[in-house]
Amino acid sequence: MNNHDFQITNKAMAIPPFIAMDVMEKAQQLEKEGRDIIHLEVGEPDFETPSTIKNAAIKAIQNGDTHYTNSLGKLEFREEIAYYYQRKYQVKVSPEQIIVTSGSSPAMYLIFAAVLEPGDEVILSDPHYACYPKIIQFLGGKPVFVPINEEEGFKYNLNTIKKHITPKTKLIMVNSPANPTGIVFSKEDLQAIANLGYYILSDEIYHGLVYKGEEHSMLEFTDHTFVLDGFSKRYAMTGWRLGYLIAPEKYIRPLQKIQQNFFICANSFIQIAGITALRECDEEIKKMAEIYNQRRIYLLKRLQEIGIATKAEPTGAFYALANIKKYTDNSFQMAFDILEKAKVAVTPGIDFGKNAEGYLRISYATSLENIKEGMNRLERYFHLLRQ
Repeated sequence: MNNHDFQITNKAMAIPPFIAMDVMEKAQQLEKEGRDIIHLEVGEPDFETPSTIKNAAIKAIQNGDTHYTNSLGKLEFREEIAYYYQRKYQVKVSPEQIIVTSGSSPAMYLIFAAVLEPGDEVILSDPHYACYPKIIQFLGGKPVFVPINEEEGFKYNLNTIKKHITPKTKLIMVNSPANPTGIVFSKEDLQAIANLGYYILSDEIYHGLVYKGEEHSMLEFTDHTFVLDGFSKRYAMTGWRLGYLIAPEKYIRPLQKIQQNFFICANSFIQIAGITALRECDEEIKKMAEIYNQRRIYLLKRLQEIGIATKAEPTGAFYALANIKKYTDNSFQMAFDILEKAKVAVTPGIDFGKNAEGYLRISYATSLENIKEGMNRLERYFHLLRQ
């Protein structure tokens, strides 16, 4: 037998790391060494999954709901998702437009795999969620970055989008509320993007976590849209891995075939828990959002006092950017320096694109006590830098 090592593929070698995870793993290593680390780096809700959701999953297991489902997902669950869009956004979605996935990341993979030929382009904001361009490139597509800046509220400038559109443009990607900026697009913002006439991929995973105004689904403005959403963030269900995509019906069969071959179907009994989440947990979600907002208000106040707040107020998700441009042009180096010296884990802006260099992303998906201690440590760190 030939035991020569085989060549690892170029795309596997080339895919960059998810730096937020690298920071978290380094922080965990320091904790094993006895260091007291404040975690402000990852978007991991600190709330327990509501008990009604947990009980629904347990009951489903006890009832023997542990087998494959339809590759699209349980019809009852897809009907509940469709009803949710009707009551929340007043839009009509057919259950046949919905595919249930094991988190929203597989949904993203399905969409890019179905619509991108090699070299096809997807327009992304810069900053953007770290994994978007990596999945696009892994599947042969080309991310095209449109810079968004603090002075314009970290929102798309339509004229800048138009300058980046080419004959290869397949999708314009929208994330509102946004990771890492926490910015929420208005109804007018979304309508203007829809009016460009291109297909939109709208990542709506942070819907339900909005503290001023309200969120809108891209489905309110155009049928030419793919929507990603899931249960990880607003329902504190990150480890459950439950998401879904909504697509125009003509794309469903190709998406379904990819699902069948790569993922088969989403977990059966967790879909039952998803039904309970949609039907019974509105009040608990509202209470979580109120607590997040208290943390947000405190965090923004402290960032102002430390002198690293941005001009653009984050009003959704559970992130705020800190502007550190007067201290460094290397956010990666500073984030790990803060981890070592201040014992606070934060994510360097460069993880979210070149236009996020000079920023740190701070998550307030942790207790107010942790945020207070983390801000005290950061205040001391920056005070020493200024001396």
